[in-house]
Amino acid sequence: MRRSRHAKIVATLGPASAGLEKIRALYLSGVDIFRLNFSHGTHEDHAKAYGCIRGLERECGRPIGILQDLQGPKLRIGSLEEGRLVLCAGETVRFVTEGTKGKKQSIPLPHPEIFAAVHPGQELLIDDGRVRLNVTEPGHGEIVAQVVVGGAISDHKGVNVPGAMLNLSPLTKKDRADLAFGINLGVDWVALSFVQKPSDLIEARALIGEAAGLIAKIETPMALDRIDDIIGLSDGVMVARGDLGVEIPPEEVPGRQKELVRACRLAGKSVIVATQMLDSMVAGPTPTRAETSDVATAIYDGADAVMLSAESASGAYPVEAVAMMDRIIKSTERHHLYRSLIDASRPDVENTAAHAVAAGGADLASTVGAKVIIGFTAGGTTAGRISRSRPPVPILALTPDERVARRLCLSWGVHSAVSSDPSGYEEMTQIATAAAHHEGFVRSGDLAVVVSGVPFGLTGATNNLRLVAC
Repeated sequence: MRRSRHAKIVATLGPASAGLEKIRALYLSGVDIFRLNFSHGTHEDHAKAYGCIRGLERECGRPIGILQDLQGPKLRIGSLEEGRLVLCAGETVRFVTEGTKGKKQSIPLPHPEIFAAVHPGQELLIDDGRVRLNVTEPGHGEIVAQVVVGGAISDHKGVNVPGAMLNLSPLTKKDRADLAFGINLGVDWVALSFVQKPSDLIEARALIGEAAGLIAKIETPMALDRIDDIIGLSDGVMVARGDLGVEIPPEEVPGRQKELVRACRLAGKSVIVATQMLDSMVAGPTPTRAETSDVATAIYDGADAVMLSAESASGAYPVEAVAMMDRIIKSTERHHLYRSLIDASRPDVENTAAHAVAAGGADLASTVGAKVIIGFTAGGTTAGRISRSRPPVPILALTPDERVARRLCLSWGVHSAVSSDPSGYEEMTQIATAAAHHEGFVRSGDLAVVVSGVPFGLTGATNNLRLVAC
């Protein structure tokens, strides 16, 4: 199961993709990482999906990554009179922290953090911004606001407070229970929702430790303000464009996406572009031309992965959506402009021996026409350094740790495999060439570049470069 592309596909599991046969079909169509969305489903549902993925992994003999996506705090209005209110532009309404069935002068908003954070002129958005209000009189027990864009609201619709720093932990009581469950299952990545500041990641890391990689979901302008620190504290980033596009003007999202992909590549961290990439395929068998262009843009930018949400979780064409995503990536990576665009955004080599060796391996492979770059990697660092250069040559990452092999399923251009650590140079060459033949990268006489760290098995010690004939 060797993919003939560099960028990876993340697909969300749900009712439309439950069961081993459907998961197998999704994997064979191109999925590299399966996302378990803990905003929906029960622990039993996720445990069943996890068991199916690990069974498929044994069947195929290939590592498969699993991403746990935590729900995070959800800001919602309470219950309304008759379950629905129609707000008209220009009228004044009142939000309260507590109350019975909500009316226009007592719309329940059971989040004291919002009341403490808003100020006159603050925007309040309801139902993904379909209804917009401006705060005129903030207070501890009530907020008076004027309706700017009217519409119908119903029970428990979501609320956004753009630009406000809310005194909320991204880890709710539910998230903590879900996280403990996911870590016990053995997920490879954990995505943290509603990240506002670097300390949010420190809190999550204390609970996760080294059991899984930590992904920061970027969906607030506060996170964008501290993005360098957030990237530094995470193992990867998800550009969560749905919520981000509510919190900031939608016309700013494309530029922010490019900034985030670029910043992650500079830092050597994985980046996933997510939300509504092939949204038309939730209901139809083909995407719009704009959606295919959207996916291709993320690939031209050098994103590690693109993600399907409702398309694979609840849509009518989950397998077709994955197959379409796979075709778009392959077509984009074959386009004659792709390599020049990727190379134009190549980051400078960091002034360390490890980064210089990894970048040198990528350059050497291109210069001599090697068929593959083979990286021995104990913790995934060496493979990540090679991937950062975005070489045109595939990367075969060999690691003794199955968990690392699974985590590397998210890294651009990396084909990971479990292998024993060599004890010396000759054994290193033997293991590398045998693996390259077994995984289908080379034929007899082909050249391969081998990147490793000596002594073997030491995490982060990328210091050895070798050219071998297979």
